[in-house]
Amino acid sequence: MAEHSESAGSAVESMIEKISEKIHEHDSSSSDSDDDQSVSPLSVKAKIYRIFGREKPVHMVLGGGKPADVFLWRNKKISASVLGGATAIWVFFELLEYHLLTLVCHVLILALAILFLWSNAHTFINKTPPRIPEVHLPEEPFLQVAAALRIEINRGFVVLRDIMTGRDLKKFLIVIAGFWVLSIVGSWCNFLTLFYISFVLLHTVPVLYEKYEDKVDPFAEKAMIEIKKQYAVFDAKVLSKIRKGSLKGKLA
Repeated sequence: MAEHSESAGSAVESMIEKISEKIHEHDSSSSDSDDDQSVSPLSVKAKIYRIFGREKPVHMVLGGGKPADVFLWRNKKISASVLGGATAIWVFFELLEYHLLTLVCHVLILALAILFLWSNAHTFINKTPPRIPEVHLPEEPFLQVAAALRIEINRGFVVLRDIMTGRDLKKFLIVIAGFWVLSIVGSWCNFLTLFYISFVLLHTVPVLYEKYEDKVDPFAEKAMIEIKKQYAVFDAKVLSKIRKGSLKGKLA
């Protein structure tokens, strides 16, 4: 009986060990699968192509703050007002052929005449004289704008210097093509119309891209791959020969 009880106890212990091993194996496999699931979205996310190598949201790319809110239509009333004001200015100067100096002079004449007559006739019409506030322009906003412009202008000078020193042929070709396209567009319309078109694009393209970026980015990736292929062919057939020819000329 003692031997039978011992064999029964050993059998129960072996069964318990097998069950525990299976439980550990299931836990380890489930943890591995959880780890794979937690890693896979990150790896997939890391492989997503963003246009121009963008890593930040569109709002941060545009500088953040109130200007980015206006461009991305975070406040529809303000964005519509800004775009409507720009449209009114373009209609005044382009369609109605009004000139800036003429418009400013006419507005000043009208405002000064109204205020002058009101100040002198308030006793006859039983109205209080107008309260004309003292206007002082703050210094800080102008300094901020000047600092931002200085940074961008310095960046442009650095790019132009790199191009003129002949360090980057690809950048040189891109800038030349950009100036060539800009000259063609400039022959179609004047500076005011070009500025208005750029202003409208700045208020439409970013918000549309932010809305459809998951569809635009794959298309842009395919386009960039094709452009790189065409540039490689152009480099092999044309640019490489130009470099060799220039070197031979210098050596001779």
